[in-house]
Amino acid sequence: MDIDTFITRFERGLANVTRSTPAEARRRYDQLCQTFAPPNPTGMRITDEPWEGSVLRHFIPPSAKPGRVMYLHGGGFTLGSVHSHHGIAASLADRLSRHVVSLDYCLAPEADYRDMLEECLSATRVITPAAIVGDSAGGRLALDVLTRLTHSVPLGLIYPPVGPLNPQTLGPDAPLLSRNDVLSLLPFCPGLSTQIDTLPTNAQLEVLSVEHDPLTAPLEQAVAAWRRNGVQVGYRSASTMVHAALHAHAQLPEMQSAWQDFCQALNQRLDH
Repeated sequence: MDIDTFITRFERGLANVTRSTPAEARRRYDQLCQTFAPPNPTGMRITDEPWEGSVLRHFIPPSAKPGRVMYLHGGGFTLGSVHSHHGIAASLADRLSRHVVSLDYCLAPEADYRDMLEECLSATRVITPAAIVGDSAGGRLALDVLTRLTHSVPLGLIYPPVGPLNPQTLGPDAPLLSRNDVLSLLPFCPGLSTQIDTLPTNAQLEVLSVEHDPLTAPLEQAVAAWRRNGVQVGYRSASTMVHAALHAHAQLPEMQSAWQDFCQALNQRLDH
């Protein structure tokens, strides 16, 4: 599959999502993302654990290395679940050879950002993660979790919204995510209007972006600022790819290559 085919198929699915009630939209979004997910890795044990009215989905590869990784899915704070991002979490566990725990955190409009963040923080007390990986909206949550932990852990960020987000900082419109789409996130996460510049100096980050995404320009500015402040940041961008392309990483060579590099770099930080 090439990137244009992916965009066409994902756009068609998103059209069905936006014409639905919130509950139906989430179900359709889960189904859409799952159509691009590869089969579960051979030998991986996958279980769901009820937790505080939510779900923790465990991905445990054979001969897993020590330490668990918490994964926070994307979906613009209103969509997404352990189902929609199952394929990404399973691949992460497989490539890291580590136990990954995916959190089905609460969503807007039923919950606000403080509820989401508190749920993620509460999960860290149960999971005690050796690393946190946040995908899109989950990347923003992962950043805010890190700034509230009493100790630093390696952080993996996948095309996260990093402020300040406004018409002057955003890159151009791109397939699957327009500038207006990004600005529509502001009511759900007011912190997106400001810059995160208070990361611990001992923080270790690995960042994955894509070439065509209005979030990439402000993300690259944030990476540069973090580096100036002494934070260790690894960065790579998937050429020709778009937001959400990670769902189809197994079928898109450019995304697969960038994803492999990202996971390898994160694994190196975990091994040291």
